[in-house]
Amino acid sequence: MYKKLLSIAALMFSASTLAEITTVTDVLGRDVTFDAPAKRAIVGFYPEDYMAIGTEAAYDNVVGMSKYIWQARSANWELYVKHRPSLEDIPAIGRVDTNTFSVEKVISLKPDLLMLADWQYKALGAEIARIESAGIPVIVVDYNAQTIERHIHSTQLIGVITGQEERAEKIAGEYRRNIELINTRLASANLAKPKVYTEYGAAGINEVGYTFGKNMWGAIATMAGGDNISAPYVEWWGKLNPEQIIAANPDVIVLTGYESGSVDDAMVMGQGVPEALARQRLAGFKNRLGWASISAVRNNRMYAAYHGACRTIMDGAMFQFYAKALYPELFSDLNPEQAYLDFYHTYLPVTPEGTFVTQL
Repeated sequence: MYKKLLSIAALMFSASTLAEITTVTDVLGRDVTFDAPAKRAIVGFYPEDYMAIGTEAAYDNVVGMSKYIWQARSANWELYVKHRPSLEDIPAIGRVDTNTFSVEKVISLKPDLLMLADWQYKALGAEIARIESAGIPVIVVDYNAQTIERHIHSTQLIGVITGQEERAEKIAGEYRRNIELINTRLASANLAKPKVYTEYGAAGINEVGYTFGKNMWGAIATMAGGDNISAPYVEWWGKLNPEQIIAANPDVIVLTGYESGSVDDAMVMGQGVPEALARQRLAGFKNRLGWASISAVRNNRMYAAYHGACRTIMDGAMFQFYAKALYPELFSDLNPEQAYLDFYHTYLPVTPEGTFVTQL
């Protein structure tokens, strides 16, 4: 994936690491050359992955970040800030999706590397040339696509950026083996694929929320052996007509949520959310207009997951969750929530407490 090219100018010691001019190929096939490990990095997306792969010490060298994606999971953000208060002091660079991303701020921070998500890079367009013309290398990673290849590649890239290649390979290997276990069992069993519908439930019972086609939860559901009813109608994410959901008659329904929603009956999941509350909110969706006739509702095959647990190297546990929801007997030995928490225990300095998967 990458090759290290030593140069005389790079032969200088930092506190504990020998900097080397390194060339990597990012997820878009772009060759990017920079000093590795990065000493002044800006993290545009995937901040928790950056810490899990690079260790907490990687944040000693982060000089800027797009904070909103972490702060949107407010309880998770507060957990980390309590452990490491200096996270609050890292300058924010704004948001790409709301046109508040500041190229001027990025340049003023004098980073030796800017890491962006694939969607951020593409949305910034011509602004990338301005950043690169200021001598700032831009590396693109991508966990949103939810493909094994991009998950593994992105993990390896963050390993190089942070000087934690061996740790990155370990994490990537565990992820790959988890997916292979699920795929092997599915291939051997050769069962009919259950129909599955996933919805981000922040809008509550009375408004159909976003569903997912080929990425995020849609990709996870498909790779876990489900027939994703949204895939024919939604490319990445969007909303189905309520009648389409009823007509498709899914065998399994998954509602996802964060720690709070926009209405009182929103699906809530995550840090500090009691399981009783999560199940209560999930049960409320059984009363949605027209849903009484849906197979998943009639058979109580309704599940919920933490929305913050996808598009990350930690979402191997969510593959387990979908596999078990779709094929409960075939994957009865899996414990997805424990797998999710085990990742924190092993690779991160904090462990959240709450509800991250549940079912009726």
